[in-house]
Amino acid sequence: MIYQGESIRVDFIEPGFAELQFDAKGSVNKFDQATLEEFSEALTKLQNTDDLRGVIVTSSKSTFIVGADITEFLTLFSDQEKTRSWVAKASRVFDQLEDLPVPTVGAVKGFALGGGCEALLACDYRVADTTATIGLPEVKLGLIPGFGGTMRLPRVIGPDNALEWITTGKNNKAEDAMKVGAIDAIVEPDNLTKAALNLAKAAAAGEQDWKAKRQPKLDPLKANDTELMMTLVTAKGLIAAKAGKHYPAPHKALEAIENGAREHREGALKAENNAFFDLTQTEACQAQVGIFLADQAVKSKSKKYAKAATKEIKTAGVLGAGIMGGGIAYQSASKGIPAVMKDIKQDALDLGMKEAGKILKKGVERGKVNNEKMIKILSSITPTLLNDAVKDVDIVVEAVVENPKVKGSVLAEIEGVISDDAILTSNTSTISITELAKNLKRPEKFCGMHFFNPVHKMPLVEIIRGEKTSDDTVNAVVAYALKLGKTPIVVNDCPGFLVNRVLFPYLAGFAGMVDEGVDFVGIDKVMEKQFGWPMGPAYLSDVVGIDTADHCTVVMEAGFPTRMKRDESSAIAKLAAAERYGQKNGKGFYVYGTDKKGKPTKEADPATYELLGCEQGKKLDADEVIARCMIPMVNEVVRCLEEDIVGSAAEADMALLYGLGFPPFRGGPFRYLETLGMDNFIQLADKYAHLGEIYQVTDGMREMAKAGKSYFDTTSAK
Repeated sequence: MIYQGESIRVDFIEPGFAELQFDAKGSVNKFDQATLEEFSEALTKLQNTDDLRGVIVTSSKSTFIVGADITEFLTLFSDQEKTRSWVAKASRVFDQLEDLPVPTVGAVKGFALGGGCEALLACDYRVADTTATIGLPEVKLGLIPGFGGTMRLPRVIGPDNALEWITTGKNNKAEDAMKVGAIDAIVEPDNLTKAALNLAKAAAAGEQDWKAKRQPKLDPLKANDTELMMTLVTAKGLIAAKAGKHYPAPHKALEAIENGAREHREGALKAENNAFFDLTQTEACQAQVGIFLADQAVKSKSKKYAKAATKEIKTAGVLGAGIMGGGIAYQSASKGIPAVMKDIKQDALDLGMKEAGKILKKGVERGKVNNEKMIKILSSITPTLLNDAVKDVDIVVEAVVENPKVKGSVLAEIEGVISDDAILTSNTSTISITELAKNLKRPEKFCGMHFFNPVHKMPLVEIIRGEKTSDDTVNAVVAYALKLGKTPIVVNDCPGFLVNRVLFPYLAGFAGMVDEGVDFVGIDKVMEKQFGWPMGPAYLSDVVGIDTADHCTVVMEAGFPTRMKRDESSAIAKLAAAERYGQKNGKGFYVYGTDKKGKPTKEADPATYELLGCEQGKKLDADEVIARCMIPMVNEVVRCLEEDIVGSAAEADMALLYGLGFPPFRGGPFRYLETLGMDNFIQLADKYAHLGEIYQVTDGMREMAKAGKSYFDTTSAK
C-alpha cells in the first residue's frame, strides 16, 4: 500500500502502475478540507515512489467526485484571511497531480462536477464511461472554479467552449464532452478501469506523447490575439444579457480567463484565486450557497417524511378540471400515476384535457416528448362527470373554485364515494384546512396540497397539516409530491398558509404607495430591475388575477383582522369592482393584447391611472419602494416562523424561492434579512412603523437582534 487515508487510498494495480482511488465513507466523494489534505499527502507519496510508470485516478463509488464540500463554505468565507490561504493552497494540490513525473489518466463514471472535473483536468488523459456527466457548476453558487478550472479548461477545449461551460454551469454528457476534447475516450462501465490502465501503459511505453499533452496546460493560452479578443467580446455580451448585474460570478469567470490567458500556469492560477476570493465576499455568493444548503435541508426532511409513509399512491383523482385541474392531472399522469379528472361540466373537462395536451404539444415541439409518450400520458388521464369514477383512487386532489362553502360541499360529497383508506386533499390557496375538515367524517385523512400555477413548471407544493391531520396522511402526500417531481414543504394551518400569507402584506405595501398616487409602473420597474423579482407587484397581481387577489383579502382579513384589514378603497378592490381582472380578461393594472406578429403585449392603461387616482410618472426613491414592499413580507415570514407555521428559516426561504420566484441572488427572505443585518432591518422598519402593523417588527426579532443570534442557527429543519 502506497498510501491509506480516510477518503483516499493508493496502491499498485500492476507493477509500475498505481491507482489513486477516492473512497470516502459517505455515499459520495467530495473535496472537503480533510480530503484535500489527504489528496496532497497521497500525491507526495506518489511523487517519491520508485519504479512508478503511470497513475490512474478512480472512484470506488457509482459516481466520481461531486465537487467541494459546500457545507464548509459559509463558515470558511466569513474569514477573509483563511479564505485566501485556503484557495491558494487547495488549487496547488491539483498542480501536484499535474506535475507527477509519469503519465496520469482520470477514469470518470457518474458525476465529475466542480472539483471532480478539475481533478480530471489535472490529469494528462481522461477516459469516461457511458454514465459520465462532467461540468463546472460553480456559477450556480455565485462562484467560479477554484481549483484551476478557469486556467486548465480553456487550454484543453479552447476558450470559447470553456467560457460556455463555466459561465452557464451546465453539465455535459460524455459524448458532448468528447466532441470538444474534454475527454479522450468513452467506454462501457465494465471496461473503465481496464481502459484507463491500458492508456496509461501506452503513454508510458511511448505510444502516446503524454508530455506534449500536458504542456499546453502549463503554458499561456495558445490563441492568437484577434481570436481571443473576439471570443472575449462575444462572451461579455452574452453574459451581460443573461446574467445581468445581480450575478457577478459569470463576469468574474471571464475576468479570470482573460487575466490568465497570457500567463503561464502560476500566473493564471493567481488570476483565478483573486477572482474566486472576490466572489466569496459578495452577497450573491452568500445567498446562492445558502440556497444550496437550504435546498439540501428541505430535500432531506422530505425524504424522511416519504420514508415513513405507510400508504403508496398509485392512482389519483382530481376534482375540478380547467387549467389548474388539468395541470395537476397532467403532472400526475406524466410521472406514471394515472389520474381521474372529475368535473360537473363537460366544457371544464375539455379545458382540462386541452391544458394537458397543450403542455405535451410544447414538449413535442422542443423534442423532449415523442408522440408515443404523448399518447401514453393523455390516455392516463380519464375525464369524467361521474363521482363513481374516483371511488378506487388512492388520493384525491380537490381543485374547485376558491370558496369555502363550495369546497366544503364537494369534499364531503366525495368523501362518501372514496374508500376509507383513501386520502383527501384540497388545493386551496388560502382557506383554513382545519375549517374545511369540519365538513368531513375522516379529518385525519385530509390535508392541504397547494400547487402553484403553472403546475408543470412551478416546483413547490405546500403540504398543509390541519389540526386533525394524521402523520400517516402527511407522509403519504409528501411521498406523492416527490413522485410528481415537486419540492414539498410541510406547513401548519393558518389563512394563506405560508406563501400567500406572506405575499399579501407585500402587496399591501405596494397598494399603499399606489393609494398615495405613486405610479405602479415605476414601482414594478424598481422591484424587477433593482430588487430582482421576476414580476413587479402590479404585474404579479394581474397574472394571479385581480378578482382572485381581491377575494383572498376577505379570507386574510378574517384570519388577521387588524394586520390585514380589507380596504375597499385600495387599488386591488377598485380594479376588482371595475371588473378589471388582469390577464384573464385582458385588463387590470395593465392592458394585454398581441402585436402584429402575434406576440403578447403589456401596456399601462390611462384608464387605470384615472380609476386609481395615481399619477403617471410620480416616483418614490428606489430604496423607499423596496423598503415599503419588502419590510411587510419579511415581518410576516418571521411571524410564520415564530408561530411554527413553517419549521425552519431554510424551508421558508425555499418556499418563497420556489413558490414566488424570490430573487435567487438574495437567497430568500431570511437570507435577505441576514444580509441586511437584523439591527439595520429593525431600524429601517421602525422608520415606517407609523404606516401600520405590517411594518412593525416582532418582539422576538428584537430579542434575536439584541442577542446577536441568527435564524439559521436556531431554526434548522426539524
